[in-house]
Amino acid sequence: MDWRDVIGELEAGTERVAGTLSKLTGEELRAPSALPGWSRGHVAAHIARNADSLWNLLESARTGVEIPQYPSLERRNADIEAGAGRSGEELAADVRDTAARFAELARALPEDAWNAPVKAMGGWPHPAWYTVFRRWNEVEAHHVDLAAGYGPADWPEPYVRWSSAATLADMAALPQEQRGGLAGYRITATDYGEAADLGWTAGGPEASGSGRALLGWLSGRTDGSGVHVRPEAPLPAPPPWPHRPAGF
Repeated sequence: MDWRDVIGELEAGTERVAGTLSKLTGEELRAPSALPGWSRGHVAAHIARNADSLWNLLESARTGVEIPQYPSLERRNADIEAGAGRSGEELAADVRDTAARFAELARALPEDAWNAPVKAMGGWPHPAWYTVFRRWNEVEAHHVDLAAGYGPADWPEPYVRWSSAATLADMAALPQEQRGGLAGYRITATDYGEAADLGWTAGGPEASGSGRALLGWLSGRTDGSGVHVRPEAPLPAPPPWPHRPAGF
């Protein structure tokens, strides 16, 4: 999928997040989210601060001056903590405003800047255009993490199609020691046809399901409902998601 089309998908996804937040009471926002140690307010603040951080990478591509995604991990965490206690309307406005700022810069970025290398907080480089796709994962996955009625079944089909394929490709490129309980598996999206061999050999274990079921499981947003293992066995725990991209 072309990054230009993803910007519109991001705007729609952001509006869904903001709509969810605006309906939550203060008590509901202070309640636990699906992410350990974070309230719903923490998740919302992170969605907004992530937009700011990825704006930094686009600005780096535009100017040619290296700008870190976040000044530091400590600053990232402090900013999330500082914003987590606000009302639903305030958090929704922050999510909308920061997303609009990101989209505005994305649309205005010169064509020759989209292939400029930028660097993720984790240290790995990628071209600027991949920033838009990283943001897509953040918006859709963390909307689920709000644990407020939006789940993987609600993910738009274009997102599922892209992210499930990207997840399988990135997992296949993981070093053996990072594959966790899925080492030796083949994973197949039965509707899309993509597969990832994680050291699989003929007769080895396989996991299969729709791209949506696989993405929910591999991203840690479901317990693996709809995913089938052969030979029959408990579903192994997938490695942490998202993964470093396999290549460009």
